[in-house]
Amino acid sequence: MPALSSTNQIYHLLEFACDEKDELIVLDNATYSIGRDPSNSIVINSSSVSRQHAILLRVTVPDSDQHLFQIVDGSLSGKKSTNGVYINGKKHGSYVLKHGDEVALGGAIRATYYNFYGPVGLKDPKQLKATLAGELSEGSRELETVIVSQAERREFSDLALLHLATFPELIPNPIIEVSIEGTITYLNPKANSLFPDIRERNTDHPVLGGVTQLISNLPEKSHTREVEYNAAVYEESIHYIKENDLIRIFLFDITEKKQAELARFQAEKKYRSIFLNAVEGLFQTTLEGTYLTANPKLAQIYGYGSAEELISQIGNISDNLYVEAARRDEFVETVRLAGTILDFESQVYRKDGSIIWISENARAIYDESHQCIGFEGSVQDITDRKIAETELLKRDRLLKAVSQAANRLLTNLDFQAAILSALSIVGEAIEADRMLICSHPIEVKSESPAVNIQFDWASQAPNLSSQSVWQGQTYTDLGLSRWFQQLTTGQVVAGTVNSLPLAEKLFLQANGWQSVLLVPLIPAGSFWGFLGVVSCQPRLWSSHETATLSTIAANIGGAIHRQQIEDSIRHRALHDVLTGLPNRMLFDEQLDLCLKNASRTQEDLAVMFLDLDRFKTINDTLGHTIGDQLLQLVAQRLEVSVRAGDVVARWGGDEFIILLPGVKTLQDVNQIAERIIANLDNVFTIDSHELYVTGSIGIASLKDGAADAETLIKRADIALYRVKELGRNGYQVYHPSMDSRSPEILILEKDLRHALGRNELRVVYQPRVNISSGEIDGMEALIRWQHPEMGLVGPNKFIPIAEDNGLIIPIGEWVLRQACAQNKHWQKAGLRPIRVSVNLSPKQFRQPNLVKIIADILCETQLDAHFLELEVTETTAINDIQFTGEVFQKLEEMGVQLSIDDFGTGHSSLSRLQFLPLNHLKIDKSFIQDLTHNQKVSHIISTIVALGKSLGLSIVAEGVETVQQLDFLKSIQCETAQGFFFYRPISADEATRLLENSD
Repeated sequence: MPALSSTNQIYHLLEFACDEKDELIVLDNATYSIGRDPSNSIVINSSSVSRQHAILLRVTVPDSDQHLFQIVDGSLSGKKSTNGVYINGKKHGSYVLKHGDEVALGGAIRATYYNFYGPVGLKDPKQLKATLAGELSEGSRELETVIVSQAERREFSDLALLHLATFPELIPNPIIEVSIEGTITYLNPKANSLFPDIRERNTDHPVLGGVTQLISNLPEKSHTREVEYNAAVYEESIHYIKENDLIRIFLFDITEKKQAELARFQAEKKYRSIFLNAVEGLFQTTLEGTYLTANPKLAQIYGYGSAEELISQIGNISDNLYVEAARRDEFVETVRLAGTILDFESQVYRKDGSIIWISENARAIYDESHQCIGFEGSVQDITDRKIAETELLKRDRLLKAVSQAANRLLTNLDFQAAILSALSIVGEAIEADRMLICSHPIEVKSESPAVNIQFDWASQAPNLSSQSVWQGQTYTDLGLSRWFQQLTTGQVVAGTVNSLPLAEKLFLQANGWQSVLLVPLIPAGSFWGFLGVVSCQPRLWSSHETATLSTIAANIGGAIHRQQIEDSIRHRALHDVLTGLPNRMLFDEQLDLCLKNASRTQEDLAVMFLDLDRFKTINDTLGHTIGDQLLQLVAQRLEVSVRAGDVVARWGGDEFIILLPGVKTLQDVNQIAERIIANLDNVFTIDSHELYVTGSIGIASLKDGAADAETLIKRADIALYRVKELGRNGYQVYHPSMDSRSPEILILEKDLRHALGRNELRVVYQPRVNISSGEIDGMEALIRWQHPEMGLVGPNKFIPIAEDNGLIIPIGEWVLRQACAQNKHWQKAGLRPIRVSVNLSPKQFRQPNLVKIIADILCETQLDAHFLELEVTETTAINDIQFTGEVFQKLEEMGVQLSIDDFGTGHSSLSRLQFLPLNHLKIDKSFIQDLTHNQKVSHIISTIVALGKSLGLSIVAEGVETVQQLDFLKSIQCETAQGFFFYRPISADEATRLLENSD
């Protein structure tokens, strides 16, 4: 047998030549499995072949560098095939193949085995077949038969071979054999699967790199190293097999081990870092309560310089740390029973003796017998959180109190009750001992601001004796000048007894107070007083409490401002703007009260009706300004002429009415009348004018048989006419013989009954103007009476008569029909659609069938409801607010626009009117007339406009006569105006031309 050289090598071939498989296989691996299962090395698709039919094993010839292949029947696990293995026609369990042997598997599958020499590097099966046939090399021939002794053949027994094959083939780790020259001679299946490209790359592969050099340089010829491949880490055990001149490499995947080691190292490092730098305190303790370990953060929480200091100084946790030792006992018992505890909150002492709140999370530590021997866990300092929680609860309570108090201030129409209720709510929420609202009226003698308690609330009954000591005294006298200076500049005053100046300290101590918090009350931007909270214990006021008090002070300031406005409006509603005297409404209220009192006490009372003589002449001659001043002086003389408790009111024009309650004799009344006449008789000097005016007085008393106010006033009026008939400048007491009416009134009443039938009534229209655009956006329908003999009679004369005798009902209906028909006429003529407004008198408004009458008129005139606006005076609207609301609701559902006329002359407020479905609000012309010479009036108008707009109402200003009045209305964004400055009332024809020109 020729020796191997660098130019030739031994090849082993297995050639299948049958229908199921026609293939030439180069045998260069150590082991081959043959069968029909796809997992076999050589797959034969035949039913006569078992799933794993046979094994081909490469075996080394003893004392030789050659190897042969032995075929073994069955699988690696020793299970025999179904149909057996036949060599040259004879069945064998195992057999060492020789060149030319015929192999049959299951009787149907046949193959031929060849081994021969050939040139080095042949890989193509066709080339190898040609070499075998002698086509490429004459020197190629089969290997000589190897003679093996019986003792040697035992090495290749079935069990030994199976054991040899099973170990490398089935081991779960890769096994690689490499020749000393670096050629791969064997790969087990695991190596093949993990490194599919290893044969191509050979020693360039990462797992084989430097292997041959490593073995040649190491005397012990074995080595262990780590390599990485495809994100996996392998430990290679490299061995040099000298007798076979092979390098055998065993690889173990240690990826998980390395990862675990790295993770363990990182975890230990991380744990140590976390332990040392944790933001929470970490600890381990014994069961008895001694610290075993602690981190720096725990020492910091408890106020110690280091963990070592903490451990050494706190001998027993229960005794030296917990404020309540029982709390530690509860902690220990809970962890022992449950094994863990979460968010366990306690109070503990710091090193300096201060107390903080902590939260603990812990678990039990057990020994090998599962006995609890200690605890480990974490600690957080939650002091700030607990304080914040307390503050949040307090803040929520205060916010809720502010909301409730603000609601009371807004919804309770009783101002006094609303303020006291608000103080009670806030006082209880803020846990005050006392709350005060103080104003600062000017003390008369010193002309300095004084402290005046307006409202007072206490958690218990206030000590009024201490209050009376300083009530009404000035800030200066009380030593509180600093308070006044700070409060008037919008600053808060707060402090405890020991933090305040001496004078303030003495003031607080004198009242039994230890702490005080004052915030200014500034309604409408003007300092009014202060809201104060008092505590009988030393107390530092938090920012939430200060903010709460400031907020409620703002609400109280708003309530005070609203009350001021309502008081002003009510005062205007109940008092004459020119003279300041009570008006008709207030007089009627006072008269009703006095009548009830007189009925109870059986006392008499009297009413005087006074009319100035010759006043019209003075007014027409010298002008209204002089006339107004004269009326003011007359009012002053009337007030000094009557007794204390008597009521002097202006009835209208130059008429005054006087209420005399508690009259004992008629002589007392006569004396007052004579005193009035005498005082009026004295000269009035106005702007160098010496004026003389006298008065005519009519008197009526209860003893004349007048049982009600209306009768009293009517009889005083009858007596007044009697005085005028007798020549004026005197007084008369009513007598039944005076019941005959004045001739003029009787004539007007009689003729008024025929005015409608004689077509003497006229409807005129006064345009209403949009202030910003100057366009006409509506017309107000007004009634006039063209008397055939008396000429034009003003509505102020005949409307009261019509109200008295009931004629106002048909007259009002006639005006409404005329206005609707005229508006429809304008629309048919193609003019721009506008609304026409019509006044409803009190009696007309009270008709039970009013809504039906209006609906019928709209249907009759075919006018859409939203082009009709109905005006009701404020007094009429509030007389029965429930009835008004029901009527207004029905009219609103029809689409009719609704308006309150003469707003400000009654004694209501927007808080009452807001519940009515209104569209418009008309400010009474008396306000507009006083606008330019009375600053308070301008504030009232501004407020009415602002409040009206907030309720969604359109505001109309009546009686605009000057450009100054218009400019002011523009500045406060009043929408609409009406008055002589724009247009006087005009006829229907003139109104038509005006609308045509405006289009």
